[in-house]
Amino acid sequence: MNYHAALAHFPKITYNRYKKLVGHFSNLQNLWQAELEEICRAGMEENIAYEFLLWREKTSVEKIMERLEKEQIKTTSLGESDYPKLLAEIADPPHTLFYRGKLPEDGKPSLGVVGTRKSSNYGKQMCEVLVGPLATHGLVIISGLALGIDGIAHKTALDAKGITIAVLGCGVNKQSVYPAAHKLLAEQIIANDGAVLSEYPPDFLPTQYSFPARNRIIAGLSHGTIVIEAPLQSGALITARLALDYNRDVMAVPHNATNLGGEGCNKLIKMGAKLVAKPEDALEAINLQNFLKTSPVQPNLLPANSTEEKIQNCLSREPKHIDLITKESNLDSPTVTSALTMMEIKGLVRNAGGMAYTTCV
Repeated sequence: MNYHAALAHFPKITYNRYKKLVGHFSNLQNLWQAELEEICRAGMEENIAYEFLLWREKTSVEKIMERLEKEQIKTTSLGESDYPKLLAEIADPPHTLFYRGKLPEDGKPSLGVVGTRKSSNYGKQMCEVLVGPLATHGLVIISGLALGIDGIAHKTALDAKGITIAVLGCGVNKQSVYPAAHKLLAEQIIANDGAVLSEYPPDFLPTQYSFPARNRIIAGLSHGTIVIEAPLQSGALITARLALDYNRDVMAVPHNATNLGGEGCNKLIKMGAKLVAKPEDALEAINLQNFLKTSPVQPNLLPANSTEEKIQNCLSREPKHIDLITKESNLDSPTVTSALTMMEIKGLVRNAGGMAYTTCV
């Protein structure tokens, strides 16, 4: 019987209270037979101990475990062999993790990717430029499943056949996954050897506190964190600050000086965050240069014919409208449209939205 997982269902259990209880009771099962006086001796405040006794009286550990098994929710707690070692190093790690899917192997390179929910075409483009190659070659992509940059990071990692982990500010059971628009994405992450995880038990609904709290898990699970796009008031900057607190590398994508949506990134760079414009920059920042020697980040993609070559010569990392591509390539519109479709399928170009395209090579 997993009494650690059961205790994590008690609403008032914090990291400090958990540590005191585990330190006092050699076997946490004994907590379920302990009286008020002994629980207080363990270091729990009397009013909280009394609340725990009332909660314990009406809570069945057996039913909790049956529910977790039924919904294929696994748990790991501090001190257990499968608890992520990198996360255990931070000052305030979650005492218990609930997850569906598969946790990455300890020691596998991991990268936190965060940003605004209101992402621009540029933010989307840079997220794909950075995350795709890194995920392809083995970095685990950690993000928060939110709309905007988080979702783009998860989807890009999946498209690259990579592994990605979603950290939630709510329960991990299917009914609780938030936002609802990303419930299918959560299942795709799980189906592709990733995981959806949380420190909150099933049925926990997100609050204004749970999202900032989950940011520390993203930072704690990651060797470094990239902020792709963020205004000055952004949860992504909270994650960056936490990463610094944990002595992890912080990186940021530069933005146009007049772009308020990227003002937070520019401020981070000004304050010393490493500027990241290509996948190699991220690997260098987290000291994984040797990773490049065995896993080249940029695949060797070449145009298949003269038409594709003409189009490729017109493109750069800056989005260019299809009408301008047609004009500069001296090709007719149907030919350009057809060729761009094939080139996008092959990974030579990227649709940046609004009928504009960029190169991927």
